[in-house]
Amino acid sequence: MMRNEKKAIGMSHEHFPHFGTSAIHVGQEPEQWDMNQVVPPISLSTTYKQDRPGEPKVHDYSRAGNPSRDVLQKNLAALEDAKHCQVFSSGLAASMAVINMLKVGDHIICSDDVYGGTQRFIRRVSVPHHGLEADFVDLTVLSNLPAAIKPNTKMIWFETPSNPLLKVVDISAVVHEAKKINPHIYVVVDNTFMSPYFQRPISLGADVVVHSITKYINGHSDVVMGAVVTDCDLIQQHLFFQQLAVGAIPSPFDCFLVNRGLKTLHLRMRAHYENALAIAKYLEANERIETVLYPALPSHPQHEVHRKQTKGMSGMISFYLKGDLAASQTFLSSLKVFTLAESLGGYESLAELPAVMTHASVPPEVRKELRITDNLIRISVGVEDLDDLVADLDQALKLAIPKVVV
Repeated sequence: MMRNEKKAIGMSHEHFPHFGTSAIHVGQEPEQWDMNQVVPPISLSTTYKQDRPGEPKVHDYSRAGNPSRDVLQKNLAALEDAKHCQVFSSGLAASMAVINMLKVGDHIICSDDVYGGTQRFIRRVSVPHHGLEADFVDLTVLSNLPAAIKPNTKMIWFETPSNPLLKVVDISAVVHEAKKINPHIYVVVDNTFMSPYFQRPISLGADVVVHSITKYINGHSDVVMGAVVTDCDLIQQHLFFQQLAVGAIPSPFDCFLVNRGLKTLHLRMRAHYENALAIAKYLEANERIETVLYPALPSHPQHEVHRKQTKGMSGMISFYLKGDLAASQTFLSSLKVFTLAESLGGYESLAELPAVMTHASVPPEVRKELRITDNLIRISVGVEDLDDLVADLDQALKLAIPKVVV
């Protein structure tokens, strides 16, 4: 069976087949180790003995390659149904490695709503220091794309759903439109909010998928790491060279922890989805809430696109309070089960105020245009008992907004 045929068939299932089995077994084969260990050992050695000069058995130095990293990369590539994966010391290090494919004078189109660190890197590093050109475009409106593409456009970068506004971009449509104009444009999708359990952009035509592994893939809020996944051999060679030459690699112990976290990814994502969908419906019916942003709700403006290209949704919800900054501060400070903290995707529930936390680095005028306002709350719904989560939100909302003005 051809690879593309296999992917097309896989997309017709209610979920990606064999995901849990792959998460537990791919790259974990006991026969590769000297004592047939079921759990891959942590390889801490920085260097490797060579029988003859310049002829290492596999690796020569741990920055260039490490058995613990090999195991994780093989497993992650399988979960995205891709050929290659390279991991880096953070999500931003992974993003840097991808953007380093570009050269002085190249143009990158980035979706207008992205993680604050991504737009900061492009605005404050890539453009002024590396000579790139960049435009931030609302890619939920497909007609915006052709007008934004220039002769020197080499990369299109977007998140779907986006951070923090949960905007959904039609991956296959963007790929089709971009490749029609210039087949050599790289289409890069940040899949952090979804994980490969719910969405596989490579299967939809993307050239590159980026993850902040720190989030859902690790799932335990104890590792900072990033990953880049691709089917393209040339891109993989570039990414390997970035590991070797730039050196932003994760430690073997961190690779071990993420590999361990992956074993329950499919179980965790189901629980995140179940809790988040119920909470999104509760919030949408709450008189203290102005608007709920959750792609799995029919009220979401890109709900149908989301349904078409995903198998569900994660625990990420954003919503607007019927209040001001003081109400937001009271709400967040009053939470007891949800923790007021940045980041997302762990087993624990988190809540934050993007305007002054994760997206404070976004220029104020851009925040205003996007409506990243003082009453926009972002929550990462964990896997605690649903009743406890709803009760916590309810008591905090009542303290933040004691009276509702109809």
